Amino acid sequence: MRILALEPYYGGSHQAFLDGWAAQSRYEWTLLTLPAHKWKWRMRHAPVTFAEQVAARAAGGEQWDAVFCSDMLDLAAFLGLAGGSIARPPAVAYFHENQLTYPARHDEPRDRHFAFTNFTTALAARAVWFNSAFHRDAFLGALDGFLARMPDHQPLGSVEALRARSEVLPPGIAPLPPRPARPPGPLRILWAARWEYDKGAEAFFEALGLLAGRGVDFRLSVIGQQFRDVPAAFARARRAWAGRIDRWGHQARRADYVSALGEADVFVSTAEHEFFGISAVEAVAAGAYPVLPDRLAYPEVLGAIAGDRAGAFLYDGTPGGLADRLADLAGRRAADALWPGRTDLSRSAQACFGWARAAGRLDDALERTVRPG
Repeated sequence: MRILALEPYYGGSHQAFLDGWAAQSRYEWTLLTLPAHKWKWRMRHAPVTFAEQVAARAAGGEQWDAVFCSDMLDLAAFLGLAGGSIARPPAVAYFHENQLTYPARHDEPRDRHFAFTNFTTALAARAVWFNSAFHRDAFLGALDGFLARMPDHQPLGSVEALRARSEVLPPGIAPLPPRPARPPGPLRILWAARWEYDKGAEAFFEALGLLAGRGVDFRLSVIGQQFRDVPAAFARARRAWAGRIDRWGHQARRADYVSALGEADVFVSTAEHEFFGISAVEAVAAGAYPVLPDRLAYPEVLGAIAGDRAGAFLYDGTPGGLADRLADLAGRRAADALWPGRTDLSRSAQACFGWARAAGRLDDALERTVRPG
């Protein structure tokens, strides 16, 4: 089967997803991509750009059995603009995120146009895939209220139609090297997320203050992608914890990011928004102990890895609750008893979400969509 993949925002998790799947897939892929910046312009112009590129390739004799795109593409516009240049193969839309329930900045009004584009993309696709059940339910649950705001001709029945052709298919993770020998020292804490308002860095730094106030020793790595507007809390934290920092800032090379995962005793999230949590899964696969808030997609993802033990790795989502958990883990680390009893979360995470297995799940789902019955 020949797949035409269209990714207007080819970077970060979007790029890792496409590259990981295509490398392990049993199908033949054509990837058309655009650089990962200026996401609003990408959503607006990508249908035009891709329609032109596809027309040129089709004129050269290329054909495809299916179209695959992410939520960053206005799929309905692309299919209309592509016209007769392709034989209108069935399309699958993969939702890494959505612009209806993605939290808006407090100083920036939400542009509902992009949320509606997500809606029409889903309508134009034969199948709609979500990275978690939490994400699927959040998007479809909010869609009813969003469409009800229309002055008339409200397509409310389409929500259940979309639900019927929605499926949850988590992304995969790349293989990780064996965990290196741990040098002596206090608990090593890793926070790895985009340096933006929705990742709750202020709560993390508050928890560290509470932890230090109890006299608990620790080492700290704060990494992740940065943008032009970085919350002021990061600069304050860097000054406050300068003597404890091992790594700080974006790890430009994949090898450096993987090393940061392998060095960490504990991986912490304070996210206020997370549709899946790929960095948390990679950290667990690398052998770090996860400390994740009991909300968003985390209970679901940890449940897939740890089963009925998942609750042991969740905290109440408050700075105080996080400080309590970290203090306990610091004591267990000092006693060389970080993990309670026998644990195999690293192997479980890699078995559950490794690309060797994830690509097969995605291939099978694509086969069911393109060739039903």
